[in-house]
Amino acid sequence: MAKKAKKKERDVLVVASKVREYVKSNDCNTSGEFISELSNSVYDLIDKAVNRAQGNNRKTIQAKDV
Repeated sequence: MAKKAKKKERDVLVVASKVREYVKSNDCNTSGEFISELSNSVYDLIDKAVNRAQGNNRKTIQAKDV
């Protein structure tokens, strides 16, 4: 079985306690890996927004880039 490629360690961009609180308010629990995967999704979203802004010759990321 092939191992998953390990992503470079990055800072967590989400407030874990707030995420868990929100999930709990929806009568669910969070797994141990959820917060880091959510943070990775945020990194991906930011990267896409950066690329869109740069593609439009801007240095400022705007709401429309999301």
